[in-house]
Amino acid sequence: MLIPLDQLLVFALASLALLLIPGPAVLYIVTRSVSQGRTAGVASVLGIQCGGMVHVVMATLGLSAILLSSALAFNLVKYAGAIYLVYLGLRTWFSREPLELGALKRQPLRQIFVQGFVVNALNPKTALFFFAFLPQFVDPHRGAASIQFLLLGLVFITLATLSDGAYALLSSSLGGWFRHKASEPRFALGQRLVTGGIYIGLGVTAALTGNRHK
Repeated sequence: MLIPLDQLLVFALASLALLLIPGPAVLYIVTRSVSQGRTAGVASVLGIQCGGMVHVVMATLGLSAILLSSALAFNLVKYAGAIYLVYLGLRTWFSREPLELGALKRQPLRQIFVQGFVVNALNPKTALFFFAFLPQFVDPHRGAASIQFLLLGLVFITLATLSDGAYALLSSSLGGWFRHKASEPRFALGQRLVTGGIYIGLGVTAALTGNRHK
């Protein structure tokens, strides 16, 4: 089996832990849902996930090429990825950027979809995240590393679609509550602490227990 079920479960749980915490993509989806309704929220979800697929394909091709060229280089990418995840966590902890959930001008659904796609497809932070996250769960000794990368990416996108879709549906129904919570300093602080802790925990775990290719 390319990816053992227990490791796939760990990957899915780690992905869900990251996806359920409100980040820029979630805030965009919630804002669209609150401002323009459920259909607009769903359109933003689909656009963001299609943009995410661009990064999945790029990571699959790029990381597979690195692995084929040098096992040492691939290990360096894995360690760098673990360090990057810890860096994201520390930066999130010390960030003072407020969560904004203001109203947006109404737009056609096609424009909302395209905007979500472009925002995510051109986001270098998303690309760096995939390059940091996916290698921790790939073992070339199981064969077909490129298929492992693609499979993990598809699992992540599927989970992201479900979790972001849930945010779109809930926020379109509970718009007032979301606006109220986002304006509370304690909510923003809690979001930073939990998100940063997840990033750091994942990075440390990857550095200590990740597969080392020889």
